Amino acid sequence: MKVYYSIDEFSAPAYSVVTLGTFDGVHKGHQAIIDRLNEIARAHTGGESILLTFKPHPRHILQPEADIKLLNDEDEKIELLRAAGLNHLIFHPFSLEFAKTSSADFVRNILVHKIQVKKIVVGHDHHFGRNREGSYEHLVELGRLYNFEVEQMVPQVVDNTVVSSTKIRKALLEGDVDRANRLLGHYYSLTGTVIKGNQIGESIGFPTANILNNNPHKIIPGDGVYAVWVTFLSDPTERRMGMCNIGYRPTVSTGGFKSIEVHIFDFHGNIYGQILKIEFVSRLRAEQKFKDLTALRNQLEKDQTEALRVLMREEH
Repeated sequence: MKVYYSIDEFSAPAYSVVTLGTFDGVHKGHQAIIDRLNEIARAHTGGESILLTFKPHPRHILQPEADIKLLNDEDEKIELLRAAGLNHLIFHPFSLEFAKTSSADFVRNILVHKIQVKKIVVGHDHHFGRNREGSYEHLVELGRLYNFEVEQMVPQVVDNTVVSSTKIRKALLEGDVDRANRLLGHYYSLTGTVIKGNQIGESIGFPTANILNNNPHKIIPGDGVYAVWVTFLSDPTERRMGMCNIGYRPTVSTGGFKSIEVHIFDFHGNIYGQILKIEFVSRLRAEQKFKDLTALRNQLEKDQTEALRVLMREEH
């Protein structure tokens, strides 16, 4: 997959099959669109699949006060789209000035003249252009004018729910990573740097890596204890089982600082400063306050047993 940060870097193939959107999460709905793009591209000589997305996320520009949290950072999105088999990924700069572009001008100047689109595939609820005025019906009209075809995908349904980034964000904020993962089609993950903590976990036999979230725009799942996979980005082959606590550590802290702590099973070593990828597999329980450290340790032993059961099941 080739990645571009300017439309001017892109050279159109013989047959451009295009979709557009933010693709936050690269969830099952997005994956179905990419699969369809690739299927059409393979059926045409010189056919190649193209996603035109935007940087930064349009709502960060149009609604900065909302501080919308995202499912992916840029690197994660690139890797997921590469794994999906996309041929070309174009990050188009998004600004207040660009937001004023009409849907007709966007189609003519970018999709037709720059990308030389032959076919567009969009989701069931896709809108684009100034004030989201562009729609599937509008694309069909413009397709007749500029000689390209348009196809609209049916909704992807999981657990009797139409898959959407909004629903996945909601599930994560509620701590329901099991549901979020089913809608995503892959594990939700966070990437962070290991920082020094107060080492209370080590004193009770459960040393933890305190994680500084590396992207303030990423969603942090709701408070609780989770079974996780942990990968050292310095060595991506180093993927280990563990459990993660997100919350305020009520047993050992009276402060209001929310933390992300990971206990890596059967691991001992100084990893301060290392960057870890945490994949959330399943929520084990809510965060609790225990009467003392002994009670906390007893519960952590139970959590570890359950986390191992969950992770070994997922591994197979």
